[in-house]
Amino acid sequence: RNALFCLETAADQKENHVYTKALLAYAFALAGKTDRRKTLLDSLEKEAVKEDGSVHWQRPGKEPEVDLPYYHYRAPSAEVEMTAYVLLAYLTSQPAPSQEELSFASRIAKWISGQQNPNGGFSSTQ
Repeated sequence: RNALFCLETAADQKENHVYTKALLAYAFALAGKTDRRKTLLDSLEKEAVKEDGSVHWQRPGKEPEVDLPYYHYRAPSAEVEMTAYVLLAYLTSQPAPSQEELSFASRIAKWISGQQNPNGGFSSTQ
């Protein structure tokens, strides 16, 4: 109960980092706090990078990646992690996620799968 109170206090901060919002959304999803989860996911959706039919999140102020021939850019581990936490928050809802949430989640999964290295792993240690 005290831990949840601490997280709710943190969620009320005006300027939360996108990574913090992703973690909080997942924590509230696990705790069954659907209103808090939805509020954070709505905020995160406004900050999402939507391109090529996929969705992901990146750190504020990050330099855009260079598009070079014969080179596939892979995002830094922090971006893979925070995007994965948002995906978990979308998929962890009671009752089951809505069709709209599943559709959006599939766009997130598309981006994450594109970040796999040639061995099938990710740069993230998570």
